[in-house]
Amino acid sequence: MSVPPVAFLGTGLMGRPMIRRLVQAGFPVIAWNRTAGKAEPLRELGVRVAATAADAVTRAQVVVLMLADAPAIRTVLLADAVRALLAGRTVIQMGTIAPTESRSLAQDVDDLGGEYLEAPVLGSIPEAEAGTLIVMAGAEEAAWRRWRGLLAVFGEARLVGPVGQGAALKLAMNQLIAAETAAFALSLALVEREGVPVETFMEVLRASALHAPTFDKKLERMLAHRYTDPNFPTRHLLKDVALFLGEAEHLGLGAEALAGVRAVLERAIAQGHADEDYSALREAILRR
Repeated sequence: MSVPPVAFLGTGLMGRPMIRRLVQAGFPVIAWNRTAGKAEPLRELGVRVAATAADAVTRAQVVVLMLADAPAIRTVLLADAVRALLAGRTVIQMGTIAPTESRSLAQDVDDLGGEYLEAPVLGSIPEAEAGTLIVMAGAEEAAWRRWRGLLAVFGEARLVGPVGQGAALKLAMNQLIAAETAAFALSLALVEREGVPVETFMEVLRASALHAPTFDKKLERMLAHRYTDPNFPTRHLLKDVALFLGEAEHLGLGAEALAGVRAVLERAIAQGHADEDYSALREAILRR
């Protein structure tokens, strides 16, 4: 069975390992990135690096998007040179955007004669490298059946529902990332300030129903105040929290607690941690 050529737009922290997975699975990949230098190392894998997004799309049957946000997607995908190429092609949007934004993009692609799926992922660079991401698709059943083999290259792929529901589930998960990390950092700061040994705190936490694996993953970074080489930068988590708050307001949900987390993230960014791992929000909690 032949595999279609894939245009992959966005070769950042997650894009690069995801492209490697596609290459290993036998998919021809044409990559493009706004900052061209970030795509150049992919040539060693046999990836063709395109000079423009339109050049990538014109050589492919399916277009995978791993771009920062919906405005960036619109700037790239709906530019005149690219939108003219979308008829008869499939667009798979894999970044984190709001459900309303995803449904709007789906309508635009449909109006241009293309096919649209959303497939945001849960997991970070290690999971992307290992092919163990959780892929949450929002699509029509026929489109899902057609492309689930490609999505399975990245990990455990499931159809959540129609377009918008995959995006909603991803935002729900990222809200938990922000809330749990902020809550853990705050509890950690309290026991440290009161002189409780950190290991005692962790032993009790691990033995309780309150424990989450992410706490152990972030503990070392927090204790060492080391936030370089991020799996997920603070500014990206702030973007997702803002998206969730917008959806919550639209749906009439009380999200005051998350608004507090947003303030912590904003303070961490003001302290210079925008491009560092989001566990740097600990520094905003240790403000005094």
